[in-house]
Amino acid sequence: MAETLFDAGRRRAASDVARAAYDVSVASYRQTVLSAFQQVEDSLAVLRILDHEAQQQQQATGSARESLELVSNRYREGADPYLQVLTAQTIALANERNELDIQRWRMDASVLLIKALGGGWTSASLPKTAGLQ
Repeated sequence: MAETLFDAGRRRAASDVARAAYDVSVASYRQTVLSAFQQVEDSLAVLRILDHEAQQQQQATGSARESLELVSNRYREGADPYLQVLTAQTIALANERNELDIQRWRMDASVLLIKALGGGWTSASLPKTAGLQ
């Protein structure tokens, strides 16, 4: 008979508080998971787009190199002024720089994808090079 018969709803209130805290933690976990999926999906989309851009940029760089070769040959034969060679070199250089930028963006997107997947690495897992040991 030492039990409390009437607690004015204290046990029910404590139970409701525990359920509310559980619901909050479930909602927070759900939001975290959805955010992680969104980050992975965004990173995969960026990688797909950059892959397409890289292919197009490689074609543009190849065309610019061919154009430079043709203009250089025409200059050597005396058919074109050197200004044409400079213009072709400028275009080829710009295309090569764009290609490198896209490669860098792809690496950045890959790192973000690995981060979104929860992976990572430490400096200890990086390959050792002869000059940096």
